[in-house]
Amino acid sequence: MCTNFTSLNKVCPKDFYHLPCLARLVDGSAGHEVFDFMDDSRGYHQIKMYPEDEEKNSFITEYVLYCWKVMPLV
Repeated sequence: MCTNFTSLNKVCPKDFYHLPCLARLVDGSAGHEVFDFMDDSRGYHQIKMYPEDEEKNSFITEYVLYCWKVMPLV
């Protein structure tokens, strides 16, 4: 199933900062321990969403209304 978040993206505030340079981040982490906030063995859908934000990420099919309780695609 694929969800179209175009309408949601239109009303979300835009980020007013540039994305960091990946090479600079990798170089900066050399010699340090890096901690990941995701358990890669379990895959996606691990970060819980605030309950008040669940409705904002709901979507409907022909028969059912669904509501994400975790962040999709993360």
